[in-house]
Amino acid sequence: MKKIVAINGSPRSAWNTAALVREAARGAEEEGAEVVVFDLYKLEKFTGCISCFGCKLPANLGRCVCRDGLYDVLEAIRTADGLILGTPNYLGDVSAGFRALYERLIFQSLTYKKEIRTYNEQKIPVLMIMTSNAPEAAYGSIGYDQMLERYRNTLGAFVGNTQVLISAETLQVQDYGKYNWTMFDPEARKQRHDTVFPEDKKKAFDLGVGMIRRPW
Repeated sequence: MKKIVAINGSPRSAWNTAALVREAARGAEEEGAEVVVFDLYKLEKFTGCISCFGCKLPANLGRCVCRDGLYDVLEAIRTADGLILGTPNYLGDVSAGFRALYERLIFQSLTYKKEIRTYNEQKIPVLMIMTSNAPEAAYGSIGYDQMLERYRNTLGAFVGNTQVLISAETLQVQDYGKYNWTMFDPEARKQRHDTVFPEDKKKAFDLGVGMIRRPW
């Protein structure tokens, strides 16, 4: 049985990002995979890489030795056959929790050697999901495309081939009236959430199926 690790990198455990991560996980489950889901913001306290270089010592090559809330997550990924990652777009980048995981996940595999680039010998398919306020059509002009490409390339080099799923113009809150946010049309956002977001969930589900049936 294949094992998939799915990680919600949003502080909201039941909103857009979490829903898409769980749909992708459900797709993998329906193909017979064992799925482990982590909500990063429900874990014990953790940090990004602390530059201890323990993962570069002979006894721990390629293995993060920092025993905080991310330790079990990184250990689960080590034995996984696929990885689903989800994050909201915060200020043009990933969430702080996601970035911490990303630093730890990538740096442990980095060799600093000319002979080999990574200690990770077993590559696995990765799905990176990003939700955002901005319309997808604007990603190129505001730099989001380049940002996502950097993550895709680095994850691809150190973890495995990475596909990206974007869910744009998401519904931030149920009641926009409480906040007087004049940038948004609340009714248009709700309509999009009712019509387009289900399509995004279907895409996530299908990618979860594909991770098992046709690994990329």
